Amino acid sequence: MAAPKTSPDTLTPAERSARMALVRNKDTKPELLVRRLVHGMGYRYRLHAADLPGHPDLVFRPRRKVIFVHGCFWHRHDDPDCKLARLPRSRAEFWLPKLEGNRARDQRVARELEGKGWKVLTIWECQTKSKASLEARIREFLEA
Repeated sequence: MAAPKTSPDTLTPAERSARMALVRNKDTKPELLVRRLVHGMGYRYRLHAADLPGHPDLVFRPRRKVIFVHGCFWHRHDDPDCKLARLPRSRAEFWLPKLEGNRARDQRVARELEGKGWKVLTIWECQTKSKASLEARIREFLEA
């Protein structure tokens, strides 16, 4: 994949730092949506299990299943139809290795969990738009 053309950042380093500090890693809108949906379906779960690799967003211990809810930008969703996974136009030399590193870590964590006997479902931010298809996918995962 070719790196995009770079353009100067419109924010000062201090402004950029302040904006990046607002990015959440827990309790994001897509995660909260999935949690409400799963709870409404009657399933109970634990959050962000510190004893499991990657601290999965939702953990179903008796079923040995976990769900990760990934932001398309931060975790580099590779679906060509996903418009949320674009690279920033500025500082591609910084962003590309950072975001690719996130994707590699996610893949490593999923392999590690599967090696320990856990089933893993990743839900992408763009997949939370259709509640009906999301509910069907989650139900299929948890009932299998």
